[in-house]
Amino acid sequence: MEYDNLLTGTAKNLKPSGIRKFFDVAERIPDAIALGVGEPDFKTPWHIRQAAIDALSKGQTRYTSNAGLMPLRDEIASYMNRKFSLNYDPATEITVTVGGSEAIDNIIRSVVSFGDEVLIPEPSFVCYAPLTELAGGRPVILPTYEKDGFKLTPDTLKKAITEKTKLLIMPYPNNPTGALMEKEDYEKIAAVLKGTNILVLADEIYIELNYSNAPLFSFAQTDGMKERTIVVNGFSKTYAMTGWRIGFACGPKEIMKAVLKIHQYGIMCAPTVSQYAAIEAMKNGDEDIEYMRQNYNMRRCFLLDAFRSLSVPCFEPKGAFYVFPNISAFAESSEKFCSDFLEKAHVAVVPGSAFGESGEGFIRISYAYSLDHLKKAVDRLEKYIKG
Repeated sequence: MEYDNLLTGTAKNLKPSGIRKFFDVAERIPDAIALGVGEPDFKTPWHIRQAAIDALSKGQTRYTSNAGLMPLRDEIASYMNRKFSLNYDPATEITVTVGGSEAIDNIIRSVVSFGDEVLIPEPSFVCYAPLTELAGGRPVILPTYEKDGFKLTPDTLKKAITEKTKLLIMPYPNNPTGALMEKEDYEKIAAVLKGTNILVLADEIYIELNYSNAPLFSFAQTDGMKERTIVVNGFSKTYAMTGWRIGFACGPKEIMKAVLKIHQYGIMCAPTVSQYAAIEAMKNGDEDIEYMRQNYNMRRCFLLDAFRSLSVPCFEPKGAFYVFPNISAFAESSEKFCSDFLEKAHVAVVPGSAFGESGEGFIRISYAYSLDHLKKAVDRLEKYIKG
């Protein structure tokens, strides 16, 4: 079989994720410390696990509605209203998905046709551009810079818009930088979008992990933006439920109808037991969120203090659970730094270039790891820098 001739050009040309590369190597180093995967080190809170156990014991393991259990969609609607004063009809405007990733994929495939342009701020999570290409669209990269707080600026957005622009992705709080867009920032972006027919995919998977004094604020809350915005969120980061594979999307019913059709043909429904666990998380998980957020904030402060003491410049993240230090003084490229750091100090981190060209010169370190791991990693970083 000539398999190479059977694969599509798009599939062959997709670049593998730059996040995993260094961790595949680290797994072969016995004492390696891996600080790159964005996965909480906390166990899923017990009361959420207990809800799943109860569902299993009752035999609640059959297919659910394609869009998800109605009680879960009701809880999601209640959450969006309680936290953001946003009203969504659980029957027509909410779909439960297999993690936020499936929601992102389905939204892009629902609205992007061949040749459509998708605007993607970078540095940002690695999936947006490949999923756009798989849908036949063209990713248009909007670079963001440390001097602007890694925020998308209205001028950058305005210059990128063409008659082919279909979708803008708003990935805040941001992975990998930890940048946060606040109400005033969103209003400036909204001013550019008004009068256009551009949709917005607001990836808000980290929205609860906010370390600023500003209240939680969704892009869909911005005046005039709800009608053009599809919000993606989920349970992986907020409730330490990565392996449960459960997320959701909220948006205009006309868009969500198409999202649901793709979801039902490709997936059928999200895992049933995970949905019952998610109901419990939504109902009684606010204290869990706050406990984990406070712990992440302690780790964030520890790392920022450590970088200052080592004279390593580091942007101060206000959201998510990543720091994005500037290592351009220590290596010719972020990939070279990460390779050398892993080889000599046995610490695996992610090169900023994995998140787009705007990330070159930086590295991403996740603090979704224990303080003990972080302290050991900082000790190794100090020895590595001082030679």
